[in-house]
Amino acid sequence: MTTASRSLGRAAALLPLSLARGASALTGRRPRRARTLLHAAVGLPLGALALVAVGVEVLLVLRGLLYGFVEPGPYDHSWGGPSLAGAWLAHAAISLPFAAAALGLLWLVAELDTRLGAHLLRGERPGAWAWPAALAACAGGAVFVVAWVHQPEPRPRTAPDG
Repeated sequence: MTTASRSLGRAAALLPLSLARGASALTGRRPRRARTLLHAAVGLPLGALALVAVGVEVLLVLRGLLYGFVEPGPYDHSWGGPSLAGAWLAHAAISLPFAAAALGLLWLVAELDTRLGAHLLRGERPGAWAWPAALAACAGGAVFVVAWVHQPEPRPRTAPDG
């Protein structure tokens, strides 16, 4: 397994991993209990952000790359329509850059967890960008989720007049 795929997997599992870190710090006799709890607390919003990125990846695969299997049609008003091939190609092409961005976000979350964990647990310098990037990424993720939840309902398709 490559380093990048390991980082992506660790980022995707960061929320339950942070919960386990916190539980082990509370129940065990660790020498740096407060630092471990702080690392777990910092990992919770980063793990939630990673789950948003994983959800976006799943959605992009289902609604982009597998569009023809999940959307029964008609494709008259779909991007790339009116044919299935055109709609499928348009949705797949649009999903690819967003899928790359979501993978980049997962990599960033893994890097932030590594750097902030080294800072909190061992006192290493995380770099001037790590804390501001973590705050900005988590705030951006929260704004994204709120905007997603409050988006308007799609209008039902109506039969053409005629």
